[in-house]
Amino acid sequence: MSVAYIGLGSNLASAAGSPAATLAAAVERLASLGQVIARSSLYSTAPVGYANQPRFLNAVVGVETHLGPRALLVSLLRIEREFGRDRASAIANGPRTLDLDILLYGDLIVSESGLEIPHPRLAEREFALVPLNEIAPAALDPRSGAKVKELLEKLRAGLSLNSDQTTDEVVSIESVSWRSGSSRADAGSSDARPGVVVDSDHG
Repeated sequence: MSVAYIGLGSNLASAAGSPAATLAAAVERLASLGQVIARSSLYSTAPVGYANQPRFLNAVVGVETHLGPRALLVSLLRIEREFGRDRASAIANGPRTLDLDILLYGDLIVSESGLEIPHPRLAEREFALVPLNEIAPAALDPRSGAKVKELLEKLRAGLSLNSDQTTDEVVSIESVSWRSGSSRADAGSSDARPGVVVDSDHG
């Protein structure tokens, strides 16, 4: 058994409901691939690469699985399709119902057609590093030998030099469906606290 850290993202509703409900339902499906041993908070994040689209909801889960890297990827792509994702006709970095990426898989380094582990852009993506750091700050990037928390610190140090960087790129939010772990819960909760964005504002 190995632990894989899977990044989840959504900014379009699916048959499961809002993006928050979609991610909650996707975690239920991920449990069929192994044991979900960790789950980050839910984050509202600014789109990267293609700005003319809604903000994303992102999270990371840790899954202890017996599946090898390629089999895990095939399973993740199948789950994406179940939630309406069509990679073939999608705009690069554009809106999607569900995105599932293998960020880390134990200490493996894999470079194959269609499969790169660690994720090749992990160190550049705050929306992936922030939730990953929440649940696995000491996890190692086997390519660089750096811990996740070190990758995030380095990225943020670079971003702080960019005067265009805003403070709402990655914002922790409250979601009843995500907090309860149920895709059937009401995702439009009104239980926001000051400084916390409710997920229904980003559907």
